[in-house]
Amino acid sequence: PILSMLCKMMMWTLLVVVSVCRATAMDVPATRTRVNRYVGVSESGLEFGEGKFPGIPFKDYVQPTNDSIAYFANAGMNLFRLPFIWERLQPVLQGPLDDAYGKLIEQTVQSALSHDGVSVLLDVHNYARYRGSVIGESGGNVTAADFADLWSRIATKYGSTDKASPILFGLMNEPHSMKTTTVLANANAAIAAIRTAKAHNIITVCGNIYSGAKSWTKGGNDSNAAVMGGIVDPMDNFVYEMHQYLDADSSGSHTTCTLTNVTQAMTDATVWLRSQGKKAILGEWAGANNTDCHTGVESMLQFLSENNDVWEGWLWWAAGPWWGPYMYSVEPNPPCAGRDKPQEAWIAPYLGQKEAMPERMGTFQHLVDSASPEEAKAFRAYLDSASRSFP
Repeated sequence: PILSMLCKMMMWTLLVVVSVCRATAMDVPATRTRVNRYVGVSESGLEFGEGKFPGIPFKDYVQPTNDSIAYFANAGMNLFRLPFIWERLQPVLQGPLDDAYGKLIEQTVQSALSHDGVSVLLDVHNYARYRGSVIGESGGNVTAADFADLWSRIATKYGSTDKASPILFGLMNEPHSMKTTTVLANANAAIAAIRTAKAHNIITVCGNIYSGAKSWTKGGNDSNAAVMGGIVDPMDNFVYEMHQYLDADSSGSHTTCTLTNVTQAMTDATVWLRSQGKKAILGEWAGANNTDCHTGVESMLQFLSENNDVWEGWLWWAAGPWWGPYMYSVEPNPPCAGRDKPQEAWIAPYLGQKEAMPERMGTFQHLVDSASPEEAKAFRAYLDSASRSFP
């Protein structure tokens, strides 16, 4: 009996940890209304190890975890942006896609799609470059045709004739330091290749200057507003992808947030979208854990909700297993998947329906029912004590 009780206590300890971790995940009201079509996060890792090609998996770069994806999907997120590197997926221009790296992408895509109502945004995270050469630049080593070939191959694998396919195509992350007309030409070449492959998937299109929402109308005749309206999509199934951080230079590299009211920063791009009859998604944004950033995050979420006629949704930057103490990371803290980062509580009210979590006692009721009265009393006291020991 003593040994039996000790064994049961050990089992109870394990189950308490599992239960408390589950019960504390995103501890917010279970019923919420999602105002924007897409709410989600970038699952980062496969794009790590910049400049290390092909790189060594789990040393230079890492695959997002199934647990992380499940955590956010259960919390109500319905879109995962998956950044990856062109040079790893296609080591030789216009050559075949790499099987090993492609398998990591495929596994992550399927992990996300295993959750009901979830979509994936495939994000070529290359800043409009391949091995340092700007795509489509006159006299350069990488042409728009090379870029189109990449997307033809991706579309052949992931394309669908369903315009509402859960796999979205993010053409290119944050082009910069180039002519906006070149960004447009590259995008149109890739879109034509995707549609020729009979893929009707939603496409997201970044502009120049890191695709900043605040700067979208800045730059005169070479501004995104002046040029990027020239996107040609035979399926008319694309949205613009803009990014907007809350720090002073919009770079997303500072802990301080000066953009505590986003209205001025976001209004010009919003007006432009309405004038074009187009929509956008805020593909990257975030704030660090402090009062000003909290205010800015709330302001952004409210703005996107109020202007959901043109803003399809948003993606927080970022989650992923290697971020550690990174100021914007919302990757759950170990050891419990339910130990949220502070920013989780800020964004939680704007997510969709949360998957129901089991009641803490319900997880163990079968043990209580099968125990002797003495054991049941001891178990309840033990559970109550152990539960209070978790933050």
